[in-house]
Amino acid sequence: MEKVVLAFSGGLDTSVCIKLLEERYDYEVITACVDVGQPEDEINKPAEKADEIGVTKHYTIDAKDEFAKDYCFRCIKTNALYEGYPLSTAFARPLIGKKIVEIAEKENATAIAHGCTGKGNDQFRFEATIRSESDVEIVAPIRDYNLTRTEEQAYARENGIPLPSEKIYSIDENIWGRSIEGGILEDPKTPSPEDIFEWTKSTEDAPDKAEIIKIEFVKGEPVKINDEALDPVALIRKANAIAGEHGVGRVDIIEDRIIGLKSRENYETPGALLLITAHQALEKLIFSRKEIVFAEYLAQKYAELVYDGYWNEPLREDLDAINDHMQERVNGIVEVKLHKGSMKIVTRESPNAIYNQKEVSFEDKDMDQTEMIGMVKYHDLQGAEYSKVWKKE
Repeated sequence: MEKVVLAFSGGLDTSVCIKLLEERYDYEVITACVDVGQPEDEINKPAEKADEIGVTKHYTIDAKDEFAKDYCFRCIKTNALYEGYPLSTAFARPLIGKKIVEIAEKENATAIAHGCTGKGNDQFRFEATIRSESDVEIVAPIRDYNLTRTEEQAYARENGIPLPSEKIYSIDENIWGRSIEGGILEDPKTPSPEDIFEWTKSTEDAPDKAEIIKIEFVKGEPVKINDEALDPVALIRKANAIAGEHGVGRVDIIEDRIIGLKSRENYETPGALLLITAHQALEKLIFSRKEIVFAEYLAQKYAELVYDGYWNEPLREDLDAINDHMQERVNGIVEVKLHKGSMKIVTRESPNAIYNQKEVSFEDKDMDQTEMIGMVKYHDLQGAEYSKVWKKE
């Protein structure tokens, strides 16, 4: 019997996939769960569920450090925001796909399976990564059989598959953020209920007293919070806790999916927004005007590539190479004031700043103002000529 490695979360979709793969595809199923910072029970649950269903082998892969350093920190260094929010799920998918391929190679599996539906983004992200890393067949049972949630539940009951506890919402979580969708949230007219949030306090419940957070960066990467040196995982978790306590990090948007559908999404990304905001402020002290414009373009393009599943697109690597060179100078300290859902940059300093306090001062006399007369006189010369020609009347 040929082997298939199933990316397994222990939820309804992937639980049903186990039996479908055995019954309708005639595979021996091996399950694998990649730890990118999910809650502990979401790491333990897949192993327990796989054993309960009767899977002969299950893998749990700890990839938190790699995810934080090589993916989350990339998000910071590029200021990657897709339609206004930091990407958490999208950044995790290529790493998960890569780890699943490694298991498939180890097990000499001929196929890799996932539980994605045909309506979402993850099918693109997983399969693009898998095809870039391997030539094995890819199987997507839920999509292949066009199954609805109700049909999946009926199949589970018929085949003795233990149903997971009914969730009102579909939630994906890692150390970089939480996404919450489905249920009543699908109606854009419905306000997001308070019970969907776990990482962030409401502005009403956030502390009345503001807090100033000091963040130190080296080559574009955060290394210290409030003078405490932390490894990437610990630093991200601390940033999440601090910003979330002050009600920072809630995002409620109408998002454009890859296939063209619009979806209503809620996110909690407190640490990501705090770290990206501080990083952008430091760049503005260091980069030239043209670099800042290019960095804004890079951020948008990078976010689009990651969101759309183009992690192995050469342009993504090209942008990394350019950005890594630019980030060599992004060293310094930024202080951010957090208060009831708001963030305000209060100080920034860098040994690489091209900001010159002496020259910009109104009291400086070394820069001769009279030398500006000719420069100003011919500024926007073509605009002036255009106005004379076309606006004579």
